Formats: sequence, structure tokens, C-alpha cells
Amino acid sequence: MDNQIEVREFLRTRRGRIGPAQAGLATGAGHRRVPGLRREEVALLAGISIDYYARMERGNLAGVSHDVLDSLSRALQLDEAETRHLYALTRAAQPQPIRRRKRSDDQAVRPTLQRFLDAVTGTPTWVRNQRMDFIAANPLGHALLAPLLTDPANRGNNARFVFLDPAAHTYYPAWERGADDIVADLRTYAGRNPLDKGLTDLIGELVTRSDDFRIRWSAHKARFQRSGVERIHHPEVGDLDFACEAMELLDSPGWTMVGYTTESGSPTEERVKLLCSLTAARKTLEPEAL
Repeated sequence: MDNQIEVREFLRTRRGRIGPAQAGLATGAGHRRVPGLRREEVALLAGISIDYYARMERGNLAGVSHDVLDSLSRALQLDEAETRHLYALTRAAQPQPIRRRKRSDDQAVRPTLQRFLDAVTGTPTWVRNQRMDFIAANPLGHALLAPLLTDPANRGNNARFVFLDPAAHTYYPAWERGADDIVADLRTYAGRNPLDKGLTDLIGELVTRSDDFRIRWSAHKARFQRSGVERIHHPEVGDLDFACEAMELLDSPGWTMVGYTTESGSPTEERVKLLCSLTAARKTLEPEAL
């Protein structure tokens, strides 16, 4: 991913979404050629020169201080996720010593992590990396994610499943919102890891093969979400409404553990119990290894 292009498009799209009135500026009666703020207005709000901001919007963030980034974040009314994304883009623009960092795909699943997952019963729990690749799960997590995992074309990747597999539109009833979330997550991860070839290859594949992804990617939205709701239509047990919690695994950089909980006494709780029973029954029927 070209960092300068990413910086340029991110700042341009953030500037374009804010009108003068939103920024507290007098609009005047003249015709405006741009839908959002002009470059000189952003520079004024951020307390920097027009030339300095223009250099930044051309994609050059080398040497930009934290004070300037904070001022620019306020001027563009960035939220927390967008501000972190801007900082990540700035770090990527600085000269870095050549060194190989251990990546998430270099790691094996620790036996202790798998034991922990297996000990979690009644709650589908799984681990993914920043590319949305499936890493590990408890038995109930495997059962819940079966439509994603059983089709080899998805290669165990939730982003491929969502944008390239028609079954995802049935599996995720709130497909539009989920698709928006995945693209924004990938944008955030790409800003943090611009040299991750596997990630850039995935993004390139999705841009090429999916109009839905390409349109969303061009919006340059960044976000991170630690909790929320997830609606799933499972082929065996029907509609499920979960509360979702996501936790980064500090000993495995780039990995996130996701757990789906249910409200006590809800139809979803009963359907998860049914899925748990079906999973246990299948395991009992599996032929013993010779």
C-alpha cells in the first residue's frame, strides 16, 4: 500500500465531509467549488501555514510533530479511531531501520490458548488476525462459523467470505453494516502495518473482485470496535442475536479473541444450547482414529 496515496486520500476525504458551518467558519455568499473545507480553512483551524498543510495533504507526513497532528485532528473533527489512524500513517512515513518483526502469521497457537478456548463452554469464542483470518476457536465457535470455514474458497478468511461468497448475505442479516465494519477495520490495520504483504495482497484481491469492497475502500473510513452486536442466521438453528466482545491478545501481536454472549432466557440462548447439543452429538458420532 502506497503510504503517500493513503495519506492524501484520507486527509482529502476527511476535509471534504466538513462544511464551514460545522467548523464554526463564516460561509459567505460566494459559490464554493469544494463540498467541504478548503485547504486554507483547514490550515487556519489547525494553526499551521497553508503551505505546510498542502505538503501534508500531498502525502508527506515526515517530521510532523504530535502537536500538529493533534491540532489537525481537532480541525478535521476526527474521532478516536481516525486520530489513531492518522498517527499510524505518520509513523509509517518516518524513516525506519530495516528489521523483521515477528508477525501474527509466524505464530503457532499456544497450547495454553487452545486449552482456554476449549474451556469456554456455552459461548462461541474464536481468534482472528488483522487480516480477518480464522486462527482458532472452541468447539461452539467452530460450529457457529461453519459456513465460513467449510467452503475452501474463503480460505478461512471472514473478509473473503463477506465480499466474495453469496452465502454471507444470508449468514449475516445485517450484511451492509458488517461489510462497512470489516472495511474500516482493514483500513485501520493497513495504516498500522503498511508493509504487511499478506494484508495488502488481500486488499488488492478484494478491490479487484468486489465492487462492494472497492466502493467502501475508497471512502477511507477507519475505526476500531471492542464491543457491539452481531446478528447471524445459522443454517442449523436459525436467527441468533449476540453481544460481541473483542479482546486483543498481547502475547500474540495482531490477534484478537472474539466472544459472543447471549441474554439469559432469550431465544438465542436456547438456540445456542441446541447448537451445542448438535456439536456434541456429531463429535460422539465421529469415527475413532485408527
